Amino acid sequence: MRRDFEEPVRPRSEQVVGRDEVLRRAREQLSRGGSLLLHGPPGIGKSTVLRAMAAEYAESARTVLRCSATESESHLPFLALVDLLGLVADEVADALPAPQQAALEAALTGRAESSLHQDGLALRLAVLSVLRALAAKGPVLLVADDLQWLDAPSAELLGFAARRLGGMPVRMLGAVRTGTEPKEQEHDPYLRAYPPDALALRLTPLSRPHVSELLVTRGYTGLGRSTLRDIHHTSGGNPLFALELARALAESPTPPRPGEPLPVPTSLRALVLSRLELLSAEARQTLLVASAGARPTQTLLGSAGRTNAEAEIALAASLGLVAAPGPEGQGPDGQEGAVRFAHPLVSAALYAQATPQERRAAHAALSTVASDPIERARHLALATTGTDERVAARLSEAAALARDRGAPSVAAQLGLLAARHTPPDGGPGADERRLRSAEDALTSGEIDLAREVARDVLDRATDPAVRVRAWMVVIDSAGQAMADVEAVFPQALADAGEDPRLLALVRYQLAWRALLVEGEMGKGREEAAHAARLAAVAGDRSTELMALSFQAQMETLMGHPAAPATLEKALAEPQDLRVACDHNGAGATRFRWQIMSDQLTDARTTITRLLGEVRRRGMVESEVHFLRGLAETELRSGHCARALDLAHESLRLARDTGIGEAAGNMFTSLAEAAGGDVHRALVLAGDAVRRAEDDGDLIYLSRALGALGHAQLVAGDAAGTVQSLRRARELEQGLGISDPARGRWHGDLAEALVLVGEPAEAQEVITATREHAVRLRRASVLAVLDRAEALVKAAAGQYEAAAQQLTSAQDRLAQLGYGLEEARAALALARLRAEQSGRGSYDEAARLFRRCKALPWLRQLETASTTAPTPADPSTMAPESLLPHLDRLASTERQVAGLVLEGATNREIAARLFISVKTVEATLTRVYRKLGIRSRVDIVRLAAGQRRGE
Repeated sequence: MRRDFEEPVRPRSEQVVGRDEVLRRAREQLSRGGSLLLHGPPGIGKSTVLRAMAAEYAESARTVLRCSATESESHLPFLALVDLLGLVADEVADALPAPQQAALEAALTGRAESSLHQDGLALRLAVLSVLRALAAKGPVLLVADDLQWLDAPSAELLGFAARRLGGMPVRMLGAVRTGTEPKEQEHDPYLRAYPPDALALRLTPLSRPHVSELLVTRGYTGLGRSTLRDIHHTSGGNPLFALELARALAESPTPPRPGEPLPVPTSLRALVLSRLELLSAEARQTLLVASAGARPTQTLLGSAGRTNAEAEIALAASLGLVAAPGPEGQGPDGQEGAVRFAHPLVSAALYAQATPQERRAAHAALSTVASDPIERARHLALATTGTDERVAARLSEAAALARDRGAPSVAAQLGLLAARHTPPDGGPGADERRLRSAEDALTSGEIDLAREVARDVLDRATDPAVRVRAWMVVIDSAGQAMADVEAVFPQALADAGEDPRLLALVRYQLAWRALLVEGEMGKGREEAAHAARLAAVAGDRSTELMALSFQAQMETLMGHPAAPATLEKALAEPQDLRVACDHNGAGATRFRWQIMSDQLTDARTTITRLLGEVRRRGMVESEVHFLRGLAETELRSGHCARALDLAHESLRLARDTGIGEAAGNMFTSLAEAAGGDVHRALVLAGDAVRRAEDDGDLIYLSRALGALGHAQLVAGDAAGTVQSLRRARELEQGLGISDPARGRWHGDLAEALVLVGEPAEAQEVITATREHAVRLRRASVLAVLDRAEALVKAAAGQYEAAAQQLTSAQDRLAQLGYGLEEARAALALARLRAEQSGRGSYDEAARLFRRCKALPWLRQLETASTTAPTPADPSTMAPESLLPHLDRLASTERQVAGLVLEGATNREIAARLFISVKTVEATLTRVYRKLGIRSRVDIVRLAAGQRRGE
């Protein structure tokens, strides 16, 4: 009889976010029969993980025992024991000796005078006996939450039993609260109540992307990047604190203005503010000034008028409000006299609790003593009410300084503060300052803020130049989903009028619209050329360079002969340094040209320099693209582990900012298929396809289909590969993309077509692609096509010609530096020799794949080494001499039919031939059709009839 006494149902989502590593280690521990103790500060998510693990492993246990202690009941003896054993003790009580029965009954009912002091041994043995008896009937899972409130007698009894349950199927799963600051062995007293081999796992704060994911799962959607950043910072990555902050923000009638902190709900203030009552009013004011500062130190506080700062900070540290200073007065971060709050929430709660007058006074005190001019300007703005051009000008200067320092996010916030303090009759208008802040927000990846500010400007502005710039921000904020802003273009054209400078801006965006929405690469090229001419007439070199770069990209993809000349124009002086390092600028176009032309070393140099520059400038969207570009370079070079790390870094940044996630998923899929996990590759590519379809982005849809087809090929699903890549081919033909170095899926399609028994179509793909590759001098593409053509020849039985072609392809790929493609050629050659002679060595392919750290391919080799084919036995396989009918079949079809005669199942055939079960089924269908039979049984009958001479 299985017992599982559940906790009350809680009306909340229990999805575990950001705990993959914790869950992995927990599963490993529990799967081998071990016990687990989760620990961490309040709100960090211990109970959520505990419930998830308990639910996951409860099904494998016969008996599940639960308790959840509370602080208010921790003084009641044996309460946890009652929760754990109260409903199961009767099941095994009869097997206990009378003294143990009596002691246990007394402890569980409280009717007797029994205690651990009076008959402790009997009670300890009783608890141990109950657990042993339950375990004898089946596995036991003991789940205990909030162990810090466990009553002392129950804790002592559990510890006694746990130390003596060796070899019994009893697993303990618990959680205990420990401090915010990790302390050495802080959880040890609780771990002593566990079996000796128990594992303790500390839950750490969530990353910003995981906090964002958590908020979305709880219904807090539509939060801007800056808001998410503030929530993550204020919560310190604590999930409970983040959810409470999001709730307070959702319930607030007026969202905080730029520069203002998040509203802190009373529920969170109560966690820290009760300790403030032990401080004097002056000490509280000192802490408020510290909370208003960006990098407060005791020296800064003294300069701001807090004369007793040192003593007041020391008292606050003793109360746990600030971190204790290090040796010789250093703060925890090593800065002399630095003041750091014990948790960001303490600072936020202090600031939220203060009155507006108290806050302004704190900022006024800091506005004259802060060492950094940006910080002084911010404090001046927050200390000032109403409009003041002097303050607005100081803020605009600070925004420009932040921009030069590569902090566009700070520049955007300062620009909005400047607009707020700009008088109606001032010099530079408030809308001009707002628009500049929107452009800074775009640069920093704060897309939602940029769009919101631009829309706000459009609601009021009448100046055509301001309005067109605002429309450009709205269009840019749409990213790949340009179809969502279709209605913007006529309005932008109307505002531009006949002004060539404004028209150039709009025509440049129309070039992107032609590409992404209409899928017309030629039209996009024409619009870009038009924009470049208009910009040249207007003397707008920045827009001219962007348009020329776009034109060069289109001509490169189209295989247009003018591409080199256009790229040279885009790289000519004078240059705009900001445009030069933009992800759509000439530098990025040069990188794309280099990597498509097999100049891997030059491509790596170019993209590394670009990445460093955009990081220095804080250009987040460009950083996302260039991280992906560097990952692509490493992948082409066969550095699969490095490529995978870079792809994940780019994808994390894309998800954090909401920039280009579909493209990030697409490329990370390629990296996973090369150096990670094929299942993840399939999931990512599938998601990329769906996102590109939803966005109406035909360009990235073809790339996503290429990634999906490649992942399917690595996974052994040749039929799926053919389906995906046929669609990619159709799309690219429609788009006018003729350069095969752009997507590099053509060799995969040909290889998959051979595997599904369509060598004629494979040859047609190879021939058509080779024509473009020869014209454009794409050496690596030609080598990959030769590798695929060798498979076509092998399918026709031309083994020697196929081997020679594979050897040549491998050598050329090695010379070009394409390590992974070289290894794939070595693998194809090893398989060919094994198929031809029944014997073949995979050592060379294994060496090359190991050098590349190509884990999915190494896993294929492990399978190959255990399922390598042996020489044919005519008595069992019925080769071609025995079964002439097989002459009608392609190579893969003959192999499948031969394995059917061996009695192999479809799954076994798939494993032997490195293809999917679906591909086996499709291949058999073609075999039946060609041989005029209906089932695999008919293959055996046909062979038997041939042996008898029928």
